[in-house]
Amino acid sequence: MPFAVYVLGLAVFAQGTSEFMLSGLVPGIAADLGVSIPAAGLLTSAFAVGMVAGAPSMTLLARRWPRRRALLAFLTVFVAVHVAGALTTSYGVLLATRVAAALANAGFWAVALATATALVPPAARARATSVVVGGVTVACVAGVPAGAVLGGAWGWRAAFWAVALVSLPAVAAIARAVPEERPSVGSARSELRVLADGRLLLTLSVNALFQGATFCTFTYLAPLATNVTGLGAAWVPALLALFGAGSFAGVAAGGRLADAHPAALIAAGMTSLAAGWAVLALTAGSPAAVVALVFVQGMLAFGTGPALISRVLDQGSAAPTLAGGFATAAFNVGGAVGPWLGGTAIGAGLGYRSPVWVSALLMAGAIALLAGQVCFWRARLAEPVSAGR
Repeated sequence: MPFAVYVLGLAVFAQGTSEFMLSGLVPGIAADLGVSIPAAGLLTSAFAVGMVAGAPSMTLLARRWPRRRALLAFLTVFVAVHVAGALTTSYGVLLATRVAAALANAGFWAVALATATALVPPAARARATSVVVGGVTVACVAGVPAGAVLGGAWGWRAAFWAVALVSLPAVAAIARAVPEERPSVGSARSELRVLADGRLLLTLSVNALFQGATFCTFTYLAPLATNVTGLGAAWVPALLALFGAGSFAGVAAGGRLADAHPAALIAAGMTSLAAGWAVLALTAGSPAAVVALVFVQGMLAFGTGPALISRVLDQGSAAPTLAGGFATAAFNVGGAVGPWLGGTAIGAGLGYRSPVWVSALLMAGAIALLAGQVCFWRARLAEPVSAGR
């Protein structure tokens, strides 16, 4: 695996830490800037909206740029807005920096996915995708808890400074390790036509449902553990870290399997996840079952997810950067919609197990879409044979 691919994973680690660390910093931000807790919570929503909107728009903007230049531009903006966020005393400015950081993050993600797969032979593309996505899992295991510790010890601004500092080695390494290649692209209209392909749109929808299922339960894992499983609050960081450890194990193993047997991995992984969410909902009162399933579900989710992203890049190979942008958008649509559906279920009085059932239903929907896609294209491939008879 080229060194440049690991460098891209390092940058994604810093960006993933920034995306998720605010969950532990909201009270400190609210007290320091004199705003309400819900207002501080909007900083997370602003980042999610920026990611969804920024993925296609930023990739359209940068699709003709040499990839090294695009990566450096997005990452430099990301560092600059974190410095601005750490220095500001204005809630409005901080909100603007979160949107700007999300736009830069979305553009970087899209170009990074296209770059990583371009740097390796076709037989290693899923593994390269896993290395990039692995940056998010390391952020969950190490970056987010470290951000919470820094925020508790030295204030929320320290976490922003840390993200900026961790990103600087990635800036230097990208400048040295990523080749200055200008991607071969057609007109924006022709590339958008590639992305309008029905098979690709279905794959993107499967990705969104898949990620929605993952983040729905992950978001509400703490209240599930304390209110249903009966674990103390001190167990919550350990459970979150366990999910992250499973995710890292899944990324490490899934990349190699996805290159060798992509269809089998996706089918087995999605089926196992759907069953696992249902079992977790049923056995949520058992600490032993919850501890085991949190690790297993994290491993399955992040072992299968990169294979789905790789499938998007394969199906959109005529427009690789835009395909990466839409894959990023689908990832974040799922990351926003899944927790919203889980919160809606809790608000309806269905209890803290209900987000896990929502995850199982979202996975069932993803499986149904995938099965329908397979049946449709098998029928299309059989048409000329039938006509010839």
